Amino acid sequence: MIRFIIRRLMLVPFLLLGMSVMLFGMLQAVDPVARSALYVRELPRNEQQIEGIIKRYGFNLPVTQQYFNWLAGKVNVETGKREGGLLRGDLGYSRTASQPVIDIIKEKFPNTLDLTLWSLLPIFSVGIWLGIKAAIHHNRWIDQAIRLFCVTGTSLPLFVIGLLAMMVFYTRLGWFPPGRMSDWVSQLFQSGELQVYTKLLSLDALLNGRLDVFLDVMKHMLLPILCLSVISWASFARVMRAAALEVMSMDFITAARSRGISENKIIKNHVKPNAMLPVVTLAGLQVISMLGGMVITETVFEYPGIGAAAAQAAQNLDVVTVLGLAIFNGTLLILINLAVDLIYGIIDPRVRVS
Repeated sequence: MIRFIIRRLMLVPFLLLGMSVMLFGMLQAVDPVARSALYVRELPRNEQQIEGIIKRYGFNLPVTQQYFNWLAGKVNVETGKREGGLLRGDLGYSRTASQPVIDIIKEKFPNTLDLTLWSLLPIFSVGIWLGIKAAIHHNRWIDQAIRLFCVTGTSLPLFVIGLLAMMVFYTRLGWFPPGRMSDWVSQLFQSGELQVYTKLLSLDALLNGRLDVFLDVMKHMLLPILCLSVISWASFARVMRAAALEVMSMDFITAARSRGISENKIIKNHVKPNAMLPVVTLAGLQVISMLGGMVITETVFEYPGIGAAAAQAAQNLDVVTVLGLAIFNGTLLILINLAVDLIYGIIDPRVRVS
């Protein structure tokens, strides 16, 4: 197992390097004049100003030199010290938000992480339960009902489900408002009455011993969690059903039944563990997509996460911000894929020796 982990860890630096080369190469598709024009808001744009920006940011340098400066930073002529650079945590400056991209991540990512963590439990538990139920009652009415739900859930766009939920639960009933928190909760944090420990508002509310604040935060997150869960339940149920049916048709399940082992024990001890491999893969992809920013969900529900920030930057043609967030999301993808590989090795010993 140790050798398996070491082999996977050795791949991470090369994957990160390849990702950075690919994203930087995509940026080179924009010519230097167009890239420099993104830094100028005044119209009409001054040619001398454009040329100054090209020289300042080195857009006229060879591609290899530009990539090295972007990766390791540039040497300040006055101080002689190397400044900026991706390896130093400098992802650029956001023209849209008027702050460094790394500060956007520090501000918005905890909100996305908070929503993701509270969404995973209902997504995984209910989705796997639905898939097992459908497999146990194969071709019966329960199976047909779950399959109909899966088809409906995967067919409806997320923004449609979100808008319907908003119209029913907020506009008509007034139960679950959009946004991140109520104004009175925001004032408590801004005044310093509530301490910020983790930047995860739900957890910080509990650490401050304020159940009323926790309930308010959860009230704002409930509709996004519900919409994300409906879409994900359909996907998880379909994958789990197919995997469970395949396992239930194997010889060792037939042998277990012939020995008189109860059906519940067979499902719990044999079918579920052996059907989890494809579900683990889907779970990894689900976590990656959620942590990378739930653009549609955060936009529909006015949730201030990293996906909404990326959408706003893209609308304003803020290439620097989009590139910085893409680097962050790509790093998350590589690390979560590494975690999925390690979980694979724990669940299935055959993976460790492959």
